[in-house]
Amino acid sequence: MTKIVLHDTKTKLKKPLEPVVPGKVGMYVCGPTVYDRAHIGNARPVVVFDTLYRLLRQVYGTDNVTYVRNFTDVDDKINARAAESGRSISDITEETIGWYLDDMGAMGALEPDEAPRATQSIDAMIKMTEELIAKGHAYAAEGHVLFSVKSDPEYGSLSHRNVDDMIAGARIEVAPYKRDAMDFVLWKPSDADTPGWDSPWGRGRPGWHIECSAMAREVFGERFDIHGGGNDLMFPHHENEAAQSRCAHGHDGMASIWMHNGMLQVEGAKMSKSLGNFFTVKDLLDKGIPGEVIRFVLLSTHYRAPLDWTERGVSEAEKTLRKWRTLTVGIEPAATVPPSVIAALSDDLNTAGAIAALHGLTGDPAGLLAGASMLGFLSDALGEWADAPEVGDAGAMIEALIAARTEARKAKDFARSDAIRDGFAAAGVIVKDTADGATWELAPDFDPAKLEGLV
Repeated sequence: MTKIVLHDTKTKLKKPLEPVVPGKVGMYVCGPTVYDRAHIGNARPVVVFDTLYRLLRQVYGTDNVTYVRNFTDVDDKINARAAESGRSISDITEETIGWYLDDMGAMGALEPDEAPRATQSIDAMIKMTEELIAKGHAYAAEGHVLFSVKSDPEYGSLSHRNVDDMIAGARIEVAPYKRDAMDFVLWKPSDADTPGWDSPWGRGRPGWHIECSAMAREVFGERFDIHGGGNDLMFPHHENEAAQSRCAHGHDGMASIWMHNGMLQVEGAKMSKSLGNFFTVKDLLDKGIPGEVIRFVLLSTHYRAPLDWTERGVSEAEKTLRKWRTLTVGIEPAATVPPSVIAALSDDLNTAGAIAALHGLTGDPAGLLAGASMLGFLSDALGEWADAPEVGDAGAMIEALIAARTEARKAKDFARSDAIRDGFAAAGVIVKDTADGATWELAPDFDPAKLEGLV
């Protein structure tokens, strides 16, 4: 079996994936709080962990992988949106979940095996909160229940932060019901206008952090293999999740590997509404940027590195995908994914390396198609935008002619190289010579018949 190695945030090391249950893999990824459209930064972890999901299914088999991504459908932001709009909370959350699934699907993201909603797991959250109180790791105060950070000597080990330094640097007003500034809410009271559930501490609702600990335990039990999300979730959300689960269960084994993707910026600047560079996935789709192109850009940089969204990157992604689609028209994918693609993805999900491997497969359209499919590209469902012409073997013919032109130049057969150049121009093939070799794309007036005499 292919060995998959992934970077673990906690140890700062690459670790081999060794499933808790041999032969079966469980992955939990934090999902959205459903009150508004997902922006492009929200889309990066979806596409990243969708690609890992595809790799896991390839290596372990579809039936042996369980991918869970939750919906947070009880939150103060949702409550505020309902108050502002005059709409019901359920209307807002249902609509937003529908938007989210549509937008992620437009980028080729597979739906997870399970998508629990926080409101469906309130009993599990109450139970875990009771366990933490019983073990001395949480306390009730004024209708709230708070986790006692000082009760957990390992707190800070995931995000590599020192609790004393965090307390010293805190510039927050400490609520009177807190024992210590760093303590965080597990349960809080609800008024008559706020969603709430009966609990041993009165009518209330869960804090954000307890949700994922409880939902993950409902699906996987106390231990599972991979926990994922963006860097922005590492602290405090994932740190708090790890602490809750560790203290409730008596061991530090919630997730064997914690993975976090880097943040996204736009044209070298942090994305923000004030800079006018903030956009949702729907904004991009409405501008005519295909979901497949968005996916390509999001996978073009290693997941742990920051990603710079640029117009140039979008343009290059579109050109590459058009070329690959032309090369693979009418082609059946190879029976197996090329080893070069699997090797790159198995080495800490190196999608940039996998894309580089795909560039090296342009002479093998069947292998190219199999490898591209592994990364979620070139599916029929995502292909309408490309309007790839029905050109049969024209893509392979173009590659062969570019190789022939290169050989002619080396042999100083300039008549032959010029004839190929002029033939490309007449047929509507735009060829550009770069330091890394020739690239090509098709003009709107492409005519494959004009290439036939050049072969």
